[in-house]
Amino acid sequence: MKIEAVKTDNFAMRYFRFGTGSKVFVILPGLSVKSVMDFADAIVDAYNIFTDNYTVYVLDRRQELPPVYTVADMALDTAASFDALGLKDAYIFGASQGGMMAQIIAAERPDLVHKMVLGSTSAQLDEERYRLFEHWAQLADRGSSTELYLSFAESIYPQSLFAEYKETLLAAAASVTAEDMKRFAILARGTKDLNIYDLLPKIKCPTLVLGVSEDQVLGAQASTEIATQLNCAIYMYTGCGHAAYDTAPDYKEKILRFFEG
Repeated sequence: MKIEAVKTDNFAMRYFRFGTGSKVFVILPGLSVKSVMDFADAIVDAYNIFTDNYTVYVLDRRQELPPVYTVADMALDTAASFDALGLKDAYIFGASQGGMMAQIIAAERPDLVHKMVLGSTSAQLDEERYRLFEHWAQLADRGSSTELYLSFAESIYPQSLFAEYKETLLAAAASVTAEDMKRFAILARGTKDLNIYDLLPKIKCPTLVLGVSEDQVLGAQASTEIATQLNCAIYMYTGCGHAAYDTAPDYKEKILRFFEG
C-alpha cells in the first residue's frame, strides 16, 4: 500500500487511500504506539467491504509534532488536511482518540461530515481517566517500549486475546523506536483536560455511537453520555475490549449498514 503525504502551509500529514467508490469514507485512527501507516495492508483487508462504494482515506497525525499537541489541535490539522485533499461531505469513522477529533470536526466544520460513527470514544477525560494516558506517556519517556506495548495492549484488548498474542506483542515491541515513543507521549498527553461537551449540540450530522460495556480505557459511560447528548443511536459491545473496532467480527458491517441506511 502506497503511503502518501498531504501538505499544507504549516505541516505534512501521511495518509493512504483505497477503494474505487464515489463516496468518501475517512478513518481517523486512535492512539497507537506505532503509526497505523505501518499496518496499512491489514487495514485495507479489514475494511474491504467498503471498497466498491467508497474511496477510503486513512489519516495519520501530522508528521512534525509540537511539544504540546492537544486533541483540538489534532482536529484542526485534520480538517486542514481534508481541505488540502479536497474532501468534504465525508462519511467518518473515529476510533478512540480519533473519535474525539471527529466530534470536534463535525461540530466546527459540518461541511466536511455527512455521517459519523464514533467508536470507543469520549467527549471528556477527567483526572482519573487521564491517569492511564499519563502512565503510558511516562513509560514512553523512559524508553520502556516493552512495558508500554504490553500495558497498552492489555488495556485495549480482552484478557483472553492479550494472553493468546502476548508473545507476538513482545516481538512487536522490539520494533518500537525512540521516535515512536516520543510521538506517542506527545499524542497521549494531548488528551489532558479534554472536555468538548459544549460542542456536542453543534453536531447535526447523523451519528452512531459504538461503545464497549467493559471499556478499561475510557469507560462505558463515556459512550452513553455522547449518545444521550446527541440523541443518536448507540450499540454497546460486550467482551470485545476497548478496541472492539479491531476485535468484534461484525463491527465494520455495523458501520457500513449505518452509512448506507
